[in-house]
Amino acid sequence: MKYYGGCDAGSTYTKCAIVDETGKLVASVTSRSRINPVLSAQAALDEAVATLDDLKGAKDLAYLIGTGYGRNKVPFADENISEISCHAMGVHVVDPSVKSILDIGGQDVKGIAIDADGTVLNFAMNDKCSAGTGRFFEAMAHAFEMPLDEFSKLSLKAKNVIPITAQCTVFAESEVISLVGEGKPMDEIAAGIQLSVAKRCFVMAKKAAATDSIALTGGCAKNHGLKQAIERVLKIKVVDLPVDPQLMGALGAAEYARQKGLASAKA
Repeated sequence: MKYYGGCDAGSTYTKCAIVDETGKLVASVTSRSRINPVLSAQAALDEAVATLDDLKGAKDLAYLIGTGYGRNKVPFADENISEISCHAMGVHVVDPSVKSILDIGGQDVKGIAIDADGTVLNFAMNDKCSAGTGRFFEAMAHAFEMPLDEFSKLSLKAKNVIPITAQCTVFAESEVISLVGEGKPMDEIAAGIQLSVAKRCFVMAKKAAATDSIALTGGCAKNHGLKQAIERVLKIKVVDLPVDPQLMGALGAAEYARQKGLASAKA
């Protein structure tokens, strides 16, 4: 049995996915990225490979593709492909019915339209500011003095929304701290934060020509409050993917690796 790998070296988390010849996901790892992307990718690959008896190291993969922020730094990679293409392919693999994606990563937001074969039809990206990204949510959770997972569910209990007017992460954090200090309901402040991010996502989704449903990928896809806010703002259904949405880039890279590896073997 041959195995094919994808390593998504992101700015915040590094993800690795390994598939077999049939495309089945057989191993995966998600770990916090280090400053050095080479070390991040190597650690994730080593951990994933260690779960498979047939492999001694990443060099034993039949084909490996790097993607993400540090895609050029993935050890033993045969080539690299952009995370936009890999997220599209990853979602296509797990749910071919999905034709639109919002990838909300650590430092940027992307709207992606998918073609029938999993390739990218169109995309739009906001990478000028960290507002609305994973880094932004980490800053907000810090301002609330609570874990990120707890913060992501806080807005679900809100009966009202307190708008957050600041567009910059630094100013938004100051605004939130002031509102908390004034004794405003924390769940309503959280709802305002989620709504402000959903409005940013609305722009990216429309530029990428979102259809009547959309999937969220990246770590922020696990933010329950954001999912609810996006459904309200975009007025479309957010599809629940059957595989960890944070793995979509790595899985898409692994699928591309499988396709290229099999094609090379036939040549």
